[in-house]
Amino acid sequence: MDLKKNIQTESERLLRDIIAIRRHLHQHPELSFHETNTSAYIRALLDDWGIAYDYPYVEHGFLARLGQGLPGKPVIALRTDMDALPILEETEVPFCSTNEGVMHACGHDVHMASLLGAIRILKGMEKNIPGLLLFIFQPGEEKLPGGAKLMMEEGLFSTYTPDYILAQHVLPEMETGNVGFRAGEYMASSDEIYITVNGKGGHGALPEKISDPILMASHILISLQQEINRKAPRGTPTVLSFGKVIANGATNVIPDKVYLEGTFRTMNETWRKDAHQVIKQIAEGIAGSMGGSVDLEIRHGYPVLKNDPGLTERAKKLAVELLGNEHVSDMSIRMTAEDFGWFSQEYPVVMYRLGVKNPSSGDIMALHTSRFSPDENALLTGMSLLAYLAASLAG
Repeated sequence: MDLKKNIQTESERLLRDIIAIRRHLHQHPELSFHETNTSAYIRALLDDWGIAYDYPYVEHGFLARLGQGLPGKPVIALRTDMDALPILEETEVPFCSTNEGVMHACGHDVHMASLLGAIRILKGMEKNIPGLLLFIFQPGEEKLPGGAKLMMEEGLFSTYTPDYILAQHVLPEMETGNVGFRAGEYMASSDEIYITVNGKGGHGALPEKISDPILMASHILISLQQEINRKAPRGTPTVLSFGKVIANGATNVIPDKVYLEGTFRTMNETWRKDAHQVIKQIAEGIAGSMGGSVDLEIRHGYPVLKNDPGLTERAKKLAVELLGNEHVSDMSIRMTAEDFGWFSQEYPVVMYRLGVKNPSSGDIMALHTSRFSPDENALLTGMSLLAYLAASLAG
C-alpha cells in the first residue's frame, strides 16, 4: 500500500463531506463543559462508521479507538477539543452560529472535523495498522482547570497508555496548505490573578479622612510590572497583564474597594511558582503601607506546553514527506496557553500549527474574535496530515 498516495486520494474524496461536518459543528457551538449536542452528534457519526469508543469522561468527553492493537506495537493518541467561546459571531457566513453569543472563534470546529476526517481515512486501512490509535474528544479546553486534566483524573488512560499524543491547532496568520512545528517549550503557562484592594472610601475632597484604594491599586499595578520584569530569570519569556480594573466611585467619591483581574504567563514552571510569591508580597506590602489590605487569589491555570523534541522531529519529517518541505516551517514560542499542556506534563506530545488563511485574502482575522473565519480548504491538510502521522507512527 502506498500510504501517502492513499491518504491524499481519500482526503480529496472526503473533503466535501468533512466540510459539511465542520459547518454543522460551526453552526451549533456550545460553551466549555456544556458540549452536550456536539458530543452526541460526533458519537452518532462514529456509530455509523463502526468506531468503538468509551463514554463519558467529564460528562461529554470520550475516547475512540481503532487499529489492530498488536502486542508491542505503539499506541498513538490524537486529540481534539470540542468547546466554543462566548462571542457573538459577525462573520455573516451562511452557516453562522445559531446559538447567539456563542461561536467557534478558536477553530475547534476545524479541529474536530479534521480528526473525524482522519478517522474515516484510517478506518479504511485499519487492517494495515498494527498499533492502536486513540482519539480523544475533549470538552472544556477554554475554561480552567481544562478538560485535559479532568479527563486524565477520571482515568482516560487507565486501559490504554499512549506512547505519543498529537494535536493540531489552527493558525490564521499561516496560509492554507502549510503547517508549523516547534520542539521544546512552545506555549506558556497561564494563571488568573484576582486582587481586591480594600481601603476606606469617602469624599474625594477630603483625602485626609480616607485610605484611597484607587491610589493603592495604581501603585500595585506599576510595582508588579516593574518587579516581575526585573526578577524574571534572564531569557525566560514572561507576561503579566491586567485587563480589568473596577473602581465604582464617582468624580468626587472614592470607593472602599478596587478590583483587579489579570493573567500571568511564563515558560518556566519554577519561576512561575516564585512569581506567585512576588505578586503576593508586593500587593500585600503596598496596600498595608498605605493603610489598606488586599484579598488575593491566584487561580493556577494550564502548565507550560512542551513538545517532545524526538517526537516533534519525527512528526516534522513525516509532514515534509506528505506536504513537501516548502509547506513545513519552524514556529516561534507563543505566550498564549493551551490545556494540551497537561498532557505534555505526563506523556511525549507534539502540538503543531495548521495554516487556515486563504491565500487570496489580505485580511487576517485573529483567533478569539467575532470575525474569525478559517479557509475550509485547510481541512484537506488537517485530516490528511493527522492520518499520515497516526498511520506512520503506529506502524
